[in-house]
Amino acid sequence: MQAQFAAVTVELEVGDIAAQHECDAVVNAANAELQPGSGVAGAIHEAAGPELAQACQPLAPLEPGQAVITDAYNLPNRHVIHCLGPVFGVDEPSDELLAACYREALRLAEEQQLASIAFPSISTGAFCYPMVQAAEVALTTIAETASQLQHIKRVRLVLPNERALQAHERALEALLEGEEEA
Repeated sequence: MQAQFAAVTVELEVGDIAAQHECDAVVNAANAELQPGSGVAGAIHEAAGPELAQACQPLAPLEPGQAVITDAYNLPNRHVIHCLGPVFGVDEPSDELLAACYREALRLAEEQQLASIAFPSISTGAFCYPMVQAAEVALTTIAETASQLQHIKRVRLVLPNERALQAHERALEALLEGEEEA
């Protein structure tokens, strides 16, 4: 599924965040120390190689809602943007911190004049953010930010499974319906 906000196409798909060949940058759902871990961070670090962890060391630690950018090393992308999402029920206000992750990643990509970026569903794995709420925050933030973007033309949300895809499709449909009513 895809939709258009300003000049930005938003795409939803199930896939592997470390295999997004058509995107200039991928987003890492990082831990505070920006080191390899499980889930998205593990997959990205494994695919990028040990140089990524070395490049991340001087940039850590991150606070929830913050993002930094590095080269992508052995990944098929130019850059990795590392975001520390909120731990649901711990880092508050979690919706504002999660939205900050998406805004900061888009800002960094825009500064680098990148045309495309792929996001995982930030904070929905080990950080336990409910998928439906995370989808609403992510898509609303991307839609609200789209009109400010000059270089980014494609934002892809790469989701882990069909259930996550369906949650994001419902959130996107609701967002589009809200725009039509406005």
